[in-house]
Amino acid sequence: MDFKINVLVFPCGSENGIEIHHALKDVVNIRLFGASGKEDHGFFVYKNYFGNMPYINNSSFIDFFNSILKNHEIDVIMPTHDSVSLFLARNQHLISSKVAVPGVEQAIICSSKKKTYELFNKNTFCPFVYDDIKEIEEFPVFVKPDQGQGGKGSFLVPDKKTLYSQRTIKSLKSNYLLTEFLPGEESTVDCFTDRYGKLRFIGPRKRNRIFGGISVNSSTQPLTEEIKSIASIINEKTKMRGLWYFQIKKDKKGQYKLLEISVRTAGTMNLYRGLGVNFPLLTVYDLMNHDIEILCNDYDLMVDRSLCNKYKSDLYYDKIYINLDNTITKNGLVNAQVISFLFNAKNNHKSIILLTTNISDLNETLDRLYLHKGIFNEIIQVNFNKIKYEKIINTVNSIFINNSFKERAEVAKSLNIPVFDVDAIPTLMDWRE
Repeated sequence: MDFKINVLVFPCGSENGIEIHHALKDVVNIRLFGASGKEDHGFFVYKNYFGNMPYINNSSFIDFFNSILKNHEIDVIMPTHDSVSLFLARNQHLISSKVAVPGVEQAIICSSKKKTYELFNKNTFCPFVYDDIKEIEEFPVFVKPDQGQGGKGSFLVPDKKTLYSQRTIKSLKSNYLLTEFLPGEESTVDCFTDRYGKLRFIGPRKRNRIFGGISVNSSTQPLTEEIKSIASIINEKTKMRGLWYFQIKKDKKGQYKLLEISVRTAGTMNLYRGLGVNFPLLTVYDLMNHDIEILCNDYDLMVDRSLCNKYKSDLYYDKIYINLDNTITKNGLVNAQVISFLFNAKNNHKSIILLTTNISDLNETLDRLYLHKGIFNEIIQVNFNKIKYEKIINTVNSIFINNSFKERAEVAKSLNIPVFDVDAIPTLMDWRE
């Protein structure tokens, strides 16, 4: 494809919004945009970012949204929240770009567990839902909100006393559901359906560790006939298109029961993306009416996630003085984080000046490290008996990076420019793409 497809992620700062960014930012024919109703993490990773958008319940939202879509020729919108998916699906006829949601009916079903269970109540994988608390003879049972994601607001009812407690009664009156308790292992199943309605991929993954409703440790698991059957029935009854997923959990007999279905990207879809199945990209291509192929590597994979730091500062610099030994290198090898920073700086038109006490065999050292001299705008060789700060001539908009505290202190005191150890390098990165 020799043309750009413009994709807008909205809202873009959530975990699944960041996953779409990871999935699409390096695709050569995708131009990526992010938008959010409030300043969020999207600001730190989306180069083309629109913050402080009106909320979808604001009467001015559609006009404001359309102005962005038209001005930037957006082809596809990828919503990342259930309520946004439903709103955009309902208003697709008023919106000037394609929305990556199968349709209104699918969005309605997936935004309501009650409607989901009503649709599949004759299937064996549908959990039992109590219509009346008087029906309950066996404990524990489970209370969950009709709408919501990530298990937020759900709680276990261990006994009859808790069942008739003020909290439980109040929740049930607030559109909560009362279901059987599922004690077994929980899984998510990532799926893709093409525009012809064919279910092209089914990828189960174990939810090994959960934090804040997010699967922060997940691993691939075999596709059994039971899981395949559930996926096929859901696809057939809901008429899916593009990426979607469902969550299942085993009951006391070891049979999987359905928890929820969603038509938005899951943050942990990165697991199968690591094996070659890029769900957001497949969805974009399918929406643009391109036939797709799926190639998935056949081996087990596990992902473990933790909080990731991005930084914003008012420091401006265009010149970097950096040491070679134990700064660009670590234990005689190249420090990959530092090299990533240097190329990031080059891409942002910064000048890089190498400072080194390596006098006799610098070229041999750089060759051994596979470092090309061309990355450096200048190389300054410093004798051992000389002080490095004396070699730093131009200090305007300059910074100094060195692992030696003594040398950093000398530069800071003598030249009054910002100095950094290697561990602070991430604060200097421009992560936006």
